[in-house]
Amino acid sequence: MTPERWGQIEKVFHSALERAPRQRAAFLDEACAGDEELRHDLETLLAAHERPESRFEAMFEAIKAEVTAEPLDEDKIGSMAGTTLGRYRLLSPLGAGGMGEVYHALDTRLDREVAVKILPARLAENPDAMQRFEREAKAVAALSHPNILSIHDFGNEQGVSYAVMELLKGETLRSRLSNGALPWRKAVGIGVEIAEGLAAAHAKGITHRDLKPENIFLTSDGRTKILDFGLARVNAASSDESITSAPTVPRITEPGLVMGTIGYMSPEQLRGEKADAPSDIFSFGCVLYEMISGQRAFRGKTPMETNAAILRDDPPELADSGKHTPAELERVMTRCLEKNPAERFQSARDLAFALKEISIGPKPIPLPTSLRSWSVATLALLLLGTVLYLLFWRPDRSGPGSIKALAVLPFENQSGNPAEDYFAEEMTGELISNLGVIKALRVISRESVMQFKGTNKPLPEIARELKVDMLVRGSVQRFGESVRIKASLVHAANGQNFWDKNFERNLRDILALQSQIVLAIAQEIRIKITPQEQARLASTPAVDSKAYQLYLQGRSYLETRMPEDIKKGIECFKKAIANDPSLALAYVGLANAYILGEGTLAPDDSMLIAKGRALEALERDDTLAEAHASLAAVKMLYEWNWLAAESEFKRAIDLKPSYETAHHWYAQYLTAMGRHEEAIAEIKRALELNPLPVIIHRDVGWHYYYAGKYDLAIAQCLKTRDLNPDYVPTHRLLGLVYAKKKMFADAISELDKAVTLKNNSHNRAMLGYAYALSGQRDKAQQILDELDEIAKQSYVSPDLFAVIYSGMGDKDQAFDWLEKSFLEHSGFLVYLKVHPTLESLRSEPRFQDLARRIGLP
Repeated sequence: MTPERWGQIEKVFHSALERAPRQRAAFLDEACAGDEELRHDLETLLAAHERPESRFEAMFEAIKAEVTAEPLDEDKIGSMAGTTLGRYRLLSPLGAGGMGEVYHALDTRLDREVAVKILPARLAENPDAMQRFEREAKAVAALSHPNILSIHDFGNEQGVSYAVMELLKGETLRSRLSNGALPWRKAVGIGVEIAEGLAAAHAKGITHRDLKPENIFLTSDGRTKILDFGLARVNAASSDESITSAPTVPRITEPGLVMGTIGYMSPEQLRGEKADAPSDIFSFGCVLYEMISGQRAFRGKTPMETNAAILRDDPPELADSGKHTPAELERVMTRCLEKNPAERFQSARDLAFALKEISIGPKPIPLPTSLRSWSVATLALLLLGTVLYLLFWRPDRSGPGSIKALAVLPFENQSGNPAEDYFAEEMTGELISNLGVIKALRVISRESVMQFKGTNKPLPEIARELKVDMLVRGSVQRFGESVRIKASLVHAANGQNFWDKNFERNLRDILALQSQIVLAIAQEIRIKITPQEQARLASTPAVDSKAYQLYLQGRSYLETRMPEDIKKGIECFKKAIANDPSLALAYVGLANAYILGEGTLAPDDSMLIAKGRALEALERDDTLAEAHASLAAVKMLYEWNWLAAESEFKRAIDLKPSYETAHHWYAQYLTAMGRHEEAIAEIKRALELNPLPVIIHRDVGWHYYYAGKYDLAIAQCLKTRDLNPDYVPTHRLLGLVYAKKKMFADAISELDKAVTLKNNSHNRAMLGYAYALSGQRDKAQQILDELDEIAKQSYVSPDLFAVIYSGMGDKDQAFDWLEKSFLEHSGFLVYLKVHPTLESLRSEPRFQDLARRIGLP
């Protein structure tokens, strides 16, 4: 924008302010005389002026100062070469732009090459701007991320303000794209590094606001760096390393003035609204599109047309550019470029995960080999097995590779205080959790083994019930600040001990103690541990003993899954964090507590807290499978971020293959996606790891029900009911399956039994649904009225009303309540396309529109 153009805008703007708001549109018609770009800029300024929170006067003056500033004197560019600023000797100019000049320099104290940016006088002479620059430079300097340009120093010498950065060798992405589009795999690789850099900055509250190819640097050694991170919000310049040919216009955002480049700004930037992390993700989508297609995602003959395209249009299909890319990549790109910020990836970290999944691609399918090569391979394996047998077999224990499954029986509390029982139980659970890291070993979950606490059942019989080859049993004794654990290995076949060992450490080193026991057991049974597993087990920080005990108490409360105990667990986890903010496990406990309480709280209250706690856990320990699973649950149930959810579930299972909860929740995800055979296989894997609790047996039936395998669902429910006749969810599921089979008398009987055992809103709603399907509308309406009264006192999920109205055939009411579920981000909507209770609605256009907004495939 030229100073002359700004003078025209300023004159018309002040004239418009002199008129009443209702007269301004007609005035602009006359004053702009068809100049749409002029009108757009004036309307933006007028809209900002009407917002009292926009600090308009200061920003208006900043725009004016930027536009009317004297341009750089080309004769003076490079004139400071050979001078010294502090300890930095300026060697030669590298370039110049709106934010000043950049020099190749030498740090004389550290004897290293750096880049020094000389800031323009208008910035250096503005105390507020310099203060903001220094604050943001410090924030960016603290990031220290490999994909963000490092800021080493800044200062003022002889009236010259400057910033010192790492010196990069290579070229900008804009320069690389001048030769045409990139291969999609290369683009994805660059995209992953950009997303990881953004994620690191966003985690610290820093948003770029001007991401574009000019601000991405590809180093000569193959790295990707984001330039100008955080500096764009200090002043109205768009880039310092190169001058883009695209016009640059100012936009209004909190807390001040930022710039955005036409063609890369998000819709909210164009509207002058707050531009935070999702805005950067939109800009990232523009860059990714350009890398792959060689064309800008949004382009028009004029800046006004380009802006309109960003606000209104979808980018051209990649197929139109002749580029062939994976469908998953197009879905990721489309999600980045959603007009509504809430529908984009909500974090750059999720985006990085999604791109990594694409870059890895599907696992190759092994090709069949010839009979001859098969015979050679078989002979080699037989010879190898014989050698291993001769080397390692001992008559007093199992040979290598023969131990495939193991169960840790509840440890005995030998502290002499019954109040310490929870400690022994949770130490059992923690040992199970640590053993679960080993991929080559199936470890039975805590929930199943706790059913044998205090039992006199013979050990071989327990082993047969759990289908394991080996048992671990032991005792725990806590005295003062120390803990002693005795562990024994027991043959499954005869119940005889063949190994015992005592372990003792201070409570601060409890994590190291658990890893020590795991490694000792693995050595005794000669199970294979990979280097990665060894590293994770060896990475055991010290913990605050009081915090850890509070964490164990919280875990103990969560095991009951009762609302009142979940609240107690939350308090324990909060106290644990207050005592030791570095204890990642306590954050996972909080996340899971809020996920378990999702049915009693509105999703906005429960799931957002759960997400925050899971992310805090991962900031402290990215290898915690439990934290990845918790984050996946939030991505699935609340955010409907399907790519990120699956990525997190897979990460959790990869980190801890015996973590039953991850398999259990992943099965639910697969069902929601309509991948029923995979879901059934996954829930059966969960059942192998946790074979005794009725919840898993019931959920096998639940997945059969969603897959339309109603007879198998009934058979599974009857089997589960035999295990525990009073387990409420079994009666509820069986009633729903009977209703689907039009066996209404049996359905109502089972659902009535569920209400009798637990008279909550969920059970009553399903009974109302059965009444509605059977034609008993009065009884269904009565339950609707009851739920309406309950909702005045406590939370009732809107989907419960939707299900009953669906059964009654009242589609308008059903869709009204589903819309309320949508606004609340109810977890029920995850199963929108597969839930049998909604089948009557699926042919409606409103249903398809809702599924599209949720993003279901």
